[in-house]
Amino acid sequence: MFALTPVVRVLLIINVLVFFVTNESVIQQFGLHSFLSDEFNPIQLLTHMFLHGGFGHIFSNMIGLIVFGPMLERFWGPRRFTFFYFFCGLGAAFLFSGINYFEMSQVYEAVRDYRNDPTPENFVGFFTQHGGSLYDQLAGFIDRFDAQPTNPQLIDGSLQIVNRYYTDQISQPMVGASGAIFGVIMGFGLLFPNTQLFLLFPPIPVKAKYLVIFYGAYELYTGIYRSQTDNVAHFAHIGGMLFAFILIKYWGSQRKTFY
Repeated sequence: MFALTPVVRVLLIINVLVFFVTNESVIQQFGLHSFLSDEFNPIQLLTHMFLHGGFGHIFSNMIGLIVFGPMLERFWGPRRFTFFYFFCGLGAAFLFSGINYFEMSQVYEAVRDYRNDPTPENFVGFFTQHGGSLYDQLAGFIDRFDAQPTNPQLIDGSLQIVNRYYTDQISQPMVGASGAIFGVIMGFGLLFPNTQLFLLFPPIPVKAKYLVIFYGAYELYTGIYRSQTDNVAHFAHIGGMLFAFILIKYWGSQRKTFY
């Protein structure tokens, strides 16, 4: 069905094999943690690209790889395609981690402010701004705290909840080859912009360049206006596309340089 090229085949096999041996312990050890987490290890910048959180996750990524990857590998050759794939994946990881560092630093500042003034109003304000998805779960505690704002047990409990929320946020690993795959999609769109692709949903033909524009605009929008219940690493997708664009434009300006 698909004429797989050598590097694409190897990447596919490795991802599938790793998927079948992946468990929660493996994800915690080799998924990409926040730079602020004690569990962060530089090797995770690479290893997270071979881990996936479920069948749907790996299926969508591998479909992207086997649909768009072979043409790029034939065009560039195995060495340049391999470099491109990992360049996009690592670039995506750095962009995601940089934005995550900025966001989690803001959460840490809010945690520190709450520690200095643990009141029911500030507790509600903290979770309204940073953890709205947990607000309903905390409704009972908030009612008790609001009724007894000077109760030392409730104050201590609120501090534990806020501290645990921050720890949970920075300990949540990011996994998946999506950054590299979105780089591959961007590369395909740049090099073969007028290639007709037939979508499944909706079942219509579309040129590759328009698909890339749609993906980029969608990921940018959802990344900026991401809901608190959205656990998709949109900025990793954007990072993969951005670094693909940069590298292809650089290669285009260095036509006398070959691998």
